[in-house]
Amino acid sequence: MSNSSALHEVTPGAREDFGWTLGVLVRNYQNSSAAVMGGFPHGARGYQVLVAVVGGELPNQLALAQHLGIDRTVMTYLIDDFVKAGLVERRLNPADRRARLVVATARGAEVLAELQRSMGQVEDVVLAALEDDERKLFRTLLRRVACQAPETPAHGLGACEAVEQMLKKDGA
Repeated sequence: MSNSSALHEVTPGAREDFGWTLGVLVRNYQNSSAAVMGGFPHGARGYQVLVAVVGGELPNQLALAQHLGIDRTVMTYLIDDFVKAGLVERRLNPADRRARLVVATARGAEVLAELQRSMGQVEDVVLAALEDDERKLFRTLLRRVACQAPETPAHGLGACEAVEQMLKKDGA
């Protein structure tokens, strides 16, 4: 059963329920993006990490983990896999030789650019019901809601910045 036919088969009250509609949107996005991610290390989570690394504003694994709300030990495994895939490298921090910088490789930047193009196509499909100006407004409102949401201890600081960085590529 397609998502559009499923939408018409639910009760009218469910179509007005915020949780249900948000869930449908998130599932559509996750399913479509999973197909694009294919064999990309760690799927959507890995994509978020690479976006942050290529952005270059977060100098080390701990900063990346805090920014993205990922446990620091899990971040170590993510970065290890990215190093093996040739997407990032760890470099000595000249300001603190005990610390390592996480830096994108040229290959990592190329892979990210291609993934971002593909993810743009996914977004076009997921948001196909909206006109271009509506998509821009939707992204703007979504960013505002996400950025003004109260922080939760489980996610740490930086949720707004993570959303900003992910939406930056859309120009919204």
